[in-house]
Amino acid sequence: MKFGLTFFPVLSPAERSAAAYFDDCLRLAEVADVLGYEHVQTVEHHFSPYGGYCPDPLVLLAAVASRTARVRVVTGAVVPAFEHPAALAGRLAMLDNLANGRLDVGFGRAFLPQEFAALGVPMAESRARFAENVAACRRLWEEEDVVWSGEYSAFGPVTVLPRPVQRPHPPVFIASTTSAESCAAAGSAGHHLQVVPSVTSAEGVRAMLAAYRTAREEAGHAGPGRVQIKYTCYLSPRRAEALAAGRRWEANYIARMAEAVAPWAAPGVGGDDYPGYAALVDKVRAYDFDEALAGDKVLAGTPHDVAAQLERIADRFGADLSVSLQFNPGGTEYMEAERAVRLFAAEVAPRLSER
Repeated sequence: MKFGLTFFPVLSPAERSAAAYFDDCLRLAEVADVLGYEHVQTVEHHFSPYGGYCPDPLVLLAAVASRTARVRVVTGAVVPAFEHPAALAGRLAMLDNLANGRLDVGFGRAFLPQEFAALGVPMAESRARFAENVAACRRLWEEEDVVWSGEYSAFGPVTVLPRPVQRPHPPVFIASTTSAESCAAAGSAGHHLQVVPSVTSAEGVRAMLAAYRTAREEAGHAGPGRVQIKYTCYLSPRRAEALAAGRRWEANYIARMAEAVAPWAAPGVGGDDYPGYAALVDKVRAYDFDEALAGDKVLAGTPHDVAAQLERIADRFGADLSVSLQFNPGGTEYMEAERAVRLFAAEVAPRLSER
């Protein structure tokens, strides 16, 4: 297993300023870089306390790149449906240059109806726009004088500048929450995969990873592909302290997510592009911290406890995972988050490496 940091801001200006949150993220990224973490990633969300402090992951990751030397910077994920592909491909290539070839590009479809409505993008076009714009970005990175004629954009001849450092392009990850079909498509295309297990059963995650790995192998792509899986982690030398923090900040996360997914309760939202998402509101409301902890959907406890959880995760999903850890959800104090980052590197990661 490899380990990195995820930054997913779940807070509002009334709780903490964005400037203070970003400062914490950059300081934690510097610590992670020194301690040998593999990556730092952040999400794209808009307009709400559920991730809305990060409407443009590239800006935060450029700052991370400027203050680190080794960690990879990862979009986890950027939403291609919300941008013109030529503009997005150029901005990502610029970030790859600023990071000296340390960029991994995760693409996601987005799932919050209010984001689509505000940005003027029909949710019914989500899947098609996603596939078209990912393909367009790849061509723009790989080729010069690209002529593109798609359903949603047409341009050319266009040569993106700057050219990406990594050739033929930065590694591409596809983010999937519940869909084994999407995972299989990512495998067939030779992409890598990002998975969030918090709203999917262990059996569902296994099915998603199996679909990805089988499709990738059948398509003849070299190697097994890289799989990133994301968890929030509450770590302390004292178990009671870690569990208390987990209960507090998971309750905050669920409250914010419940607000963000509330539009799914309306009939007909999302159409055929989002099968099963109508049940998301009830799923979020039914979240129970103790059940999530017992099912290893959230990591919490002492280093021994968390290492045992990760060993079970490796047994379920594979030991070749890259685990992306959120240590500073909500308004976590900086020193508390840094202590957890250091404790994980000193006492948890080595146990998994030995295994």
